[in-house]
Amino acid sequence: MAFGVIAPALAEHDIEYVQEHLPETMMDNRYATLPVWDLGAATESTGYQVQAAYSSTTAGDLSIAGPMFSISASRPVSGASRLGAFGFYDPLHLHTDHDARPLQTLFAPQTPLERPVDAEFTNLDGTATDFGAGLYWSRHRSEGWLGEHSWVVGLLWQRVDLRDYRFDYLITGGPQSGLQGQIDFDAQYNHFTPFVGLQMPRARGDWLFTPHALFAYPMPRHGVEGHITGPGFDISGNTESAGNGKHFGDPSLTLGLTITYLPAHLSIDAGTFLTQAFLEQHIHRGIDSNWLLSVSWAP
Repeated sequence: MAFGVIAPALAEHDIEYVQEHLPETMMDNRYATLPVWDLGAATESTGYQVQAAYSSTTAGDLSIAGPMFSISASRPVSGASRLGAFGFYDPLHLHTDHDARPLQTLFAPQTPLERPVDAEFTNLDGTATDFGAGLYWSRHRSEGWLGEHSWVVGLLWQRVDLRDYRFDYLITGGPQSGLQGQIDFDAQYNHFTPFVGLQMPRARGDWLFTPHALFAYPMPRHGVEGHITGPGFDISGNTESAGNGKHFGDPSLTLGLTITYLPAHLSIDAGTFLTQAFLEQHIHRGIDSNWLLSVSWAP
């Protein structure tokens, strides 16, 4: 039987490569918006912060987008030091109607398919939820060669929960052109993530401008889990157990500039809007766009 398949132009990166980078970008966006910065609230008493954000990331015609929520509380412990706790919940949506790129399955090297092979991917309608909680300690200094600044160190636990991360695939090249099946990357990835950051607030009248940087290191890294089916086969696997390495969970460096209107205790992180849009395309290859808008209120 002959199949008349017309293949569109393929993306540079294969499906296994890109599907990993979409939720990892979601993780980076969370690190960029952790509610651990001093936004001008009173430093002599318990402080609270509520944060809401929206992120949208694309790779070809694949997308991961949705809201992000977090809350934190901190109190002075001695002198200029504070101890805080926070929690976050980021329910994002995975979607594509159609995408064309190579099919690869490093999680399952022994499939009866030629790989990598040109393919089309359709009908993705899943969820990617990143949630967790953590503790942090910050130390404020009003002098030194940095001027006024604060260091923050902490540790968080997080779970990335990928559900219905499933594609229908159609092979469009090679001797198996026309073959159809499903591939999915449903998984739960748990991490303990230490982080360290620096902020340098500068007040100007009713406004506070706070550039900040944060480095996070999720541990442990995990092998990428996957599952593929087709005519006569049904195979699950993991890149670690298959001897192809641990890839999920990358170190993250994020930069931001929070602008706070002090009378309202309301802040917007204009810096992460710009830096996450630029950096993620270089940190996670295959990502075409990444938009992140974060607003915080610290009564």
